[in-house]
Amino acid sequence: MASAANPGQGGSAPPPVVQRGIVKMVLSGCAIIVRGQPRGGPPPERQINLSNIRAGNLARRAAASQPDAKDTPDEPWGFPAREFLRKKLIGKEVCFTVEYKTPQGREYGMVYLGKDTSGENIAESLVAEGLASRREGIRANNPEQSRLAELEEQARSAKKGMWSEGTGSHTVRDLKYTLDNPRHFVDSLHQKPVNAIIEHVRDGSVVRALLLPDYYLVTVMLSGIKCPTFKREADAEVPEPFAAEAKFFTESRLLQRDVQIVLESCHNQNILGTILHPNGNITELLLKEGFARCVDWSIAVYTRGADKLRAAERFAKERKLRIWRDYVAPTANLDQKDKQFVAKVMQVLNADAIVVKLNSGDYKTIHLSSIRPPRLEGDSAQDKNRKLRPLYDIPYMFEAREFLRKKLIGKKVNVSVDYIRPASSATDTVPAFSERTCATVSIGGINIAEALVSKGLAYRQDDDQRSAHYDELLAAEARAIKNGKGLHSKKEVPIHRVADISGDTQKAKQFLPFLQRAGRSEAVVEYVFSGSRLKLFLPKETCLITFLLAGIECPRGARNVPGLAQEGEPFSEEATLFTKELVMQREVEVEVESMDKAGNFIGWLHIEGVNLSVALVEQALSRVHFTAERSPYCKALLAAQDAAKQRKEKVWSHYEETPVEEVVPVLEEKERTANYKPVFVTEITDDLHFYVQDVETGAQLEKLMENMRAEVGAHPPVEGSFAPRRGDFCIAKFVDGEWYRARVEKVESGGKVHIFYIDYGNKETLPPTRLAPLPPAFSPRVLPPQATEYTFAFIQVPQDEEARADAVDSVVRDIQNTQCLLNVEHLGPGCPHVTLQFADSKSDVGLGLVKEGLVMVEPRKERQFQKVITEYLNAQEAAKSARLNLWRYGDFRADDADEFGYSR
Repeated sequence: MASAANPGQGGSAPPPVVQRGIVKMVLSGCAIIVRGQPRGGPPPERQINLSNIRAGNLARRAAASQPDAKDTPDEPWGFPAREFLRKKLIGKEVCFTVEYKTPQGREYGMVYLGKDTSGENIAESLVAEGLASRREGIRANNPEQSRLAELEEQARSAKKGMWSEGTGSHTVRDLKYTLDNPRHFVDSLHQKPVNAIIEHVRDGSVVRALLLPDYYLVTVMLSGIKCPTFKREADAEVPEPFAAEAKFFTESRLLQRDVQIVLESCHNQNILGTILHPNGNITELLLKEGFARCVDWSIAVYTRGADKLRAAERFAKERKLRIWRDYVAPTANLDQKDKQFVAKVMQVLNADAIVVKLNSGDYKTIHLSSIRPPRLEGDSAQDKNRKLRPLYDIPYMFEAREFLRKKLIGKKVNVSVDYIRPASSATDTVPAFSERTCATVSIGGINIAEALVSKGLAYRQDDDQRSAHYDELLAAEARAIKNGKGLHSKKEVPIHRVADISGDTQKAKQFLPFLQRAGRSEAVVEYVFSGSRLKLFLPKETCLITFLLAGIECPRGARNVPGLAQEGEPFSEEATLFTKELVMQREVEVEVESMDKAGNFIGWLHIEGVNLSVALVEQALSRVHFTAERSPYCKALLAAQDAAKQRKEKVWSHYEETPVEEVVPVLEEKERTANYKPVFVTEITDDLHFYVQDVETGAQLEKLMENMRAEVGAHPPVEGSFAPRRGDFCIAKFVDGEWYRARVEKVESGGKVHIFYIDYGNKETLPPTRLAPLPPAFSPRVLPPQATEYTFAFIQVPQDEEARADAVDSVVRDIQNTQCLLNVEHLGPGCPHVTLQFADSKSDVGLGLVKEGLVMVEPRKERQFQKVITEYLNAQEAAKSARLNLWRYGDFRADDADEFGYSR
């Protein structure tokens, strides 16, 4: 490698200054890198080349920028010389003197092991072992050079190292810089420790290692963690906070050390592994010192237990070390009353979530910390033509729900919030989630999550944030696995064949006599649609039915009428809430009397001796229907109604007063009606119209689609048998391979058919082979088209294509495929004009477009809209002042409104 040049002749030079440092790296048999002591950060470094000697060069890989260049191999005895120095010097304190410095800045000198020059002379040791030679042309004109000459002669006589017989080719490594198949290479080692030398540290968690004895040079990423990195900006590497410190932490412990590496996996050609050193596991040390964070994508392959990594990370978080210096505990911003409280359980959503009623009367969804419910694993044998019903089709989901329902419904529980999981957006494999409150829920001193896991009805969830009782969950899971409980059992999984005959008139007719003869039947209330309409599960009959309360007339809820929003009758929401709180997911008894044309059963429901029909009338939330006269409960119903009339409460608040109906139209002319209903936005057109589905009828559409696809699957249409004509209803196969209801809009001569999906609002051009007749049982007469067209009220859509595209893009990003709240403001020539609100924030979507300067306000003179119009105009003025989007060139409306696609 490099050798020293002659120092200047003549004159007595001052003795060289003795300096000290720690050897960081051995570059070759005659060059090392020495560093100082760290003080508040990585220390300074300098390269020292050994004077007067020469050792063989090490192999060098050809530069990627020079395609014609070839790799340079080791010179004989170059690698043994490097290894001799590496094993002797790495991490040791040395002293050195600089004898000469070239114009290019390279420093040559003498290096001694220890704190002073009385220690071992490194150059002499190399020459004595035959691993280096005196530089050619050096005369023994001083004691140091004479000593080197004497040692070299002794090594030559003893035939040591390079002076031994032969060419020394056996000391030349066969270096392999690349792997043809990294995954196969990793798998072939079967996670057995491999001896290695760490040759380079890229950052705290990525190293370059030389695998022994076959000399593979590979890049290894530490499994389960990630350190701050160095980012390249403008031809310079800019370190993230603590990147340099993390790199030094790893370098000072591993660089050029003998280690063992467990190669654990291969991800996108990157090798993941764990580095083992006698002094400890660098992965866990980096986490514990706050130099790294756990990463979910690779923690699963860490073979020494992800729990240790999480615990090390938590240790650093709690002490706010380095990258966690600004860390705030998950519940740090919660008041004590919001961290721990007592609440009543109203509903079990699935095996890890419940709805509770707070003392304030508000409802809150609580997720059990650090567990996840049962789910379908691997390739499921689920029938593709039948929609998945998680409660019945996922093994042990029904058992888990029933355990929670029987244990918790209607009971008061202690809730201790462990963390708040922020909202997450959807990915290709994971749906979007809203913000979740995760807590430990206990009743009678029993941790519900622990009980679920111990019975094998839920999995322990290993995540960044954890339950305060995580150790108990670990122990519970170990017990469940040992005892083969539930999900861990080797027995066949329980199968629940539950027939859903809701709305199935034929099946309901067959089932009616059986239920009538049965008298009172046991049931569980699965869902409450309204005050008098429920969905029941009959456990003995293993079926689901829709059940209507007999003898009463409950206020109707809001309904979806295409083109208009029909608001609910007064006290309809109160009636629904009353029924939910009294019977939701409770065990009840039902008496079936009859059924209606839609296949819904009609009868009486009893809970703990209370007749729900009578209870609703008592609460003034329902009136007695004339059909109650022939029932045994007529006297009780009429007595309850008379008492409610006397109190003049709720539905009887206007009893004996003049009918209010005649006054309502006058009020509607003077005041704006704000009756927002939940809708699901399915399509947005290029002219800023949009299509929505009514959330309330969503279940009916799902049911219809499920039945329709089942029938099409059972009787597949013959390809090409359907001759499309404009206006025909049909079914069309969408890109996802599923059939949807559609209407033919246009048939081209080339065989292309323009169709409109009547339940979603989108359009497509298809060949006739992807169309088929719509079975009569699923025609619009059975269920009207669910996609209703609307447009925004109070705004003008830009005529300029670019400006209009900006507005459409903004709306698509904000509301497409999301649930919103819709209010019909007035009718228009093509479709109703409405205002939309975001479901969570209740903020106005159209007003937001005005605030962003994407649209202009459409002034209207109707008296009832003036308050809204004023708010819109104020927002427009603010956007104009800020020169946002349309207003970026000022107020264009005066002279050039037409040029910009607007008219005043």
